[in-house]
Amino acid sequence: MLKTKIAVLVSGGGTNLQALIDAQRIGKIKSGEIALVLSSNPTAFALSRAKNAGIPTVTVARKKCKDSAEFEEKIIKALDKYGAEIIVLAGFMSILSADFTKKYENRIINVHPSLIPAFCGKGFYGLAVHEAALSYGVKVTGATVHFVNEIPDGGKIISQKAIKVNKDDTPESLQKRVMRMCEWKILPEACEKVCADIAKSKPDEKQNTRKGK
Repeated sequence: MLKTKIAVLVSGGGTNLQALIDAQRIGKIKSGEIALVLSSNPTAFALSRAKNAGIPTVTVARKKCKDSAEFEEKIIKALDKYGAEIIVLAGFMSILSADFTKKYENRIINVHPSLIPAFCGKGFYGLAVHEAALSYGVKVTGATVHFVNEIPDGGKIISQKAIKVNKDDTPESLQKRVMRMCEWKILPEACEKVCADIAKSKPDEKQNTRKGK
């Protein structure tokens, strides 16, 4: 079966990217392969993680584009060049337009550090999510992997994982536990699931080879 080509979009440290790289290395992601890491930030440490793993990288700096249309046009050009079939947003700090998400409908996934629909949408990212969870007094939190559409954190849920909130949790400690116990587990699992579904829909390689003969 032909593997699904994955593009991972990043902006920062790349901890979720590393989880994907590790999952691919040990065979948890077997239906796909990371073909490209694209960063909106030229100094993102995620680029070093990709290079250390031998994965091609591209930088499309948002600040160097005149508008969002040019920014997305350059991203699409890179995705096409590397044959990306699924896009994983792993700490990508730019909101994608409705036109972009429609073009890749059911082909973009994102991990969010809460149990959607709680603490999600515009303004909820990074520590702000965990600060809100603690302020509200929830006893359980977690992470969600979902498809991306034109509404921030509004796409169909693929998977979720929950953990208990400790009495002595700070936003920082909660963030670390949600990443380690939730995000780094369900993102590779969801990526494999979507990659497998895409791979199954491809024409059979052996059948095409026979037909070619």
